[in-house]
Amino acid sequence: MELLVSYRDDPAGANMAEHLSKNMERDVAAVSKDKNEQIEFWRSKEYDMAVIQTPAISADWLDGNEYISTRNYDGFVFLSRHSAESGVLALTCHSTGNFTKAAFGGRDREVAIPHPCLQRAYMRRLHASRSSFVGFEITLEATHHGPTALGKPTLFIEVGTTLRQWEDKELCSNVAALVHDTLVGSIPRAPTAICFGGTHYPSKFTNELLLGTRAVGTIVPKRSITALDENLFAHILERNDMAEEALLDWHGISGPDKRRLEDLLSTSDLRVSHI
Repeated sequence: MELLVSYRDDPAGANMAEHLSKNMERDVAAVSKDKNEQIEFWRSKEYDMAVIQTPAISADWLDGNEYISTRNYDGFVFLSRHSAESGVLALTCHSTGNFTKAAFGGRDREVAIPHPCLQRAYMRRLHASRSSFVGFEITLEATHHGPTALGKPTLFIEVGTTLRQWEDKELCSNVAALVHDTLVGSIPRAPTAICFGGTHYPSKFTNELLLGTRAVGTIVPKRSITALDENLFAHILERNDMAEEALLDWHGISGPDKRRLEDLLSTSDLRVSHI
């Protein structure tokens, strides 16, 4: 069972949570005040939901909450807004982590455990419903921001890209309905690849997820490959222990970083493929 998480003051997350709560039961006995964090809990047969009062990107404390820890959830799915300076409308999904300093939640040089098969199932369902989201790009994002320290798989599902979309109850409800359908449906298994290269919006990896045979774990964009060293690379492998393959956007990696990456990959058991 997954725990959905929404930050109360995130309009997109709050709207998605409001839609889902209509078919859930509020657990008034489970209100928690751990670390001065009052949490509103909702339950259903297929998943639970927590509405928190502090930003989702800083929720590394979540599985240390006494009440949540007793539930032994399979993972954490954050319902969130997506913003971009470009203003391009997008519905996004991504794992979390920091390859350098933690500027937006989480810890320095730490990545979360990804949720590859659930991410694949949701993104494919979203892609199949793309006619309902005309004008929106459907895309993965490279791994970024917190939380990074949770002990279970972590996934962000986001509605972008401006306040107008975040406050659009119909749009957020339609996305939330797909989240529900994904969680109550079957989650097909697929071989998982750690991805290296490409931009923040990695089109090749998105296309592989939507149309290919692989699920996607941590995505290290080309700008972050210079941050990789033996320790960080080993940590990424540990957090992606479900992965069998390294998938490289070879043309999306600069020359000096290709050698760095080749040297690191040679120390692993990952099968290496180019895309």
